[in-house]
Amino acid sequence: MADKPSVLFVCVHNAGRSQMAAAWLTHLAGDRVEVRSAGSAPGDRVNPAAVAAMAEVGIDISEETPKILTVDAVRESDVCVTMGCGDTCPVFPGKRYLDWELADPAGRGVEAVRPIRDAIRARVESLIDEIDEIDEKREA
Repeated sequence: MADKPSVLFVCVHNAGRSQMAAAWLTHLAGDRVEVRSAGSAPGDRVNPAAVAAMAEVGIDISEETPKILTVDAVRESDVCVTMGCGDTCPVFPGKRYLDWELADPAGRGVEAVRPIRDAIRARVESLIDEIDEIDEKREA
């Protein structure tokens, strides 16, 4: 078992929701959690409205790039979170799988992406609490 828990966020294009979720988890949990994001059909770039919405809260995702989902990324993750986009992960025993139903920011302006960003933050905060509880039990 790894020294720290790992989370993989998955969305088809890995250009909006999954990128924002990964950035929130990195920002809020620091180096306590290993964070990955990927998609089955990665886009060419991260959604500019997602970049702008995250910049408003002081998180820079402008240098991030969409990545392809691999079996290894799933295998190496403790928690796999799909973002309500219909993407699926290979299933391995002992992994935790979550699906967060979230609106798609594709083609929307920053005004419409803000509520998605904020909903993702709330879910990430809850996920951190769950991870912390699991770690406490693991250490006991």
